[in-house]
Amino acid sequence: MASVLEDPSLDRHFRGHKGAVTCLDFSPNRKQLASGSVDKSVMIWNLAPKARAYRFVGHSDAVTAVQFCPFGKLVASCSKDRSVRLWTPSMKGESTVFRAHSAPVRSVSFSHDALRLVTASDDRSVKVWSVQRRCFLYSLNQHTNWVHCARFSPDGRLIASCGDDRSVRLWDTSTKLCINVFSSCTGPVTSVDFNSSGTCVAASGSDSSLRIWDIRTNKLLQHYQVHSAEIHSFSFHPSNNFLLSASADGTVKVVDLLEGRLIYTLHGHQGEVLSVAFCRTGETFASGGTDAQVLLWRTNFDRVCYQEMLLQHNRRATPDPAPHLSDIHPRMPHQHQPESTNIQVTHLRDIHPRMPHQHQPESTNIQVTHLSDIHPPPTHRLDVLSGHPLALRSTLNHIVKQLDILTQTVSVLEERLTFTEDNLKTCLVNQSHLNLDQRVCAFTFQTLSFCLF
Repeated sequence: MASVLEDPSLDRHFRGHKGAVTCLDFSPNRKQLASGSVDKSVMIWNLAPKARAYRFVGHSDAVTAVQFCPFGKLVASCSKDRSVRLWTPSMKGESTVFRAHSAPVRSVSFSHDALRLVTASDDRSVKVWSVQRRCFLYSLNQHTNWVHCARFSPDGRLIASCGDDRSVRLWDTSTKLCINVFSSCTGPVTSVDFNSSGTCVAASGSDSSLRIWDIRTNKLLQHYQVHSAEIHSFSFHPSNNFLLSASADGTVKVVDLLEGRLIYTLHGHQGEVLSVAFCRTGETFASGGTDAQVLLWRTNFDRVCYQEMLLQHNRRATPDPAPHLSDIHPRMPHQHQPESTNIQVTHLRDIHPRMPHQHQPESTNIQVTHLSDIHPPPTHRLDVLSGHPLALRSTLNHIVKQLDILTQTVSVLEERLTFTEDNLKTCLVNQSHLNLDQRVCAFTFQTLSFCLF
């Protein structure tokens, strides 16, 4: 591990939005940066010197989230206008519209094979879409309040979601069931995401804290309280060693996850910071806020070439396996007890402290548990199910099929309800215009009659 060499530095800033910048994402090749704003537009910033930016207009309300396709050929966006759009990141800016939500859509995210989209909405649902067929697939409905964010795991087998019901839920994409609930947050949860290895899930929200759980053991690994106001967004460094967070307190903070401490506080925006994102290699990151500008930063705080490191990890003979559903206990949703206010950090290996920084660590009580003190829980393999009687297995398969049919029926009804609502609104608008025209005609007739007689 390389030692810390430099502080992060501001590289460039972009101005073009007419309102607050709500969301950001880098293209996989690091040549473009997408941003969304309350001005209802999506902008694609070409990062080459003197290259022009593209502005995409199509949403009729504030844009709440944007994300590049893992292969860079598409950009997905969602909006308070209840729609999801797929854009081609070129000068033409052509888009395909998805509609099934009945309330503002808060987040959109691709699966890592780029075949599916997952969205979260104020209608309390998480919806999954087919990118190839450009159609709605199914809904996940167990949140009891607005859902703010949903993300696929790196292997695509899980979905994490969070919302105003103060819970973080894990869903199995094959059975479409909620398999775990983390409910230790003390306020609405506005952002959730997996780390790059898929072994941990992090969440942040209005209680100004950031929590990271190990989904294989359901243990809270780290709990940070480094901001003084709501955390709007966060982003994992591709190495999983650092994490960025953006807050209503007007700062961007950098946390060292290996040492379990705050290492940088960045001031650059005038007002709240609404979004942050690392590029795919971690060399740069971007932030956006209520001042309607996008800031591009150079990371600098660790000069390791993470792209090369990740390639080396992929070439290992025995790579770390992605978490499997059989490693998650319990399978049924359950309520976690509130965690202690002290920060508990579990390190999976002994960590040697780096060179001192100019920033002093926060005055927090940190407890470190080393690998030798951890007793892993027993794991249960899926092949235990092979001992069930054939009749029971057939019955379970039949129930699953009936549930799939019921889910598809509900989805069709939701889509038809949304279509009916839109038609009804159009009819009401037309009726109001017709009534206005009739009143104008009557008034004109009365005026003419008075003039004649």
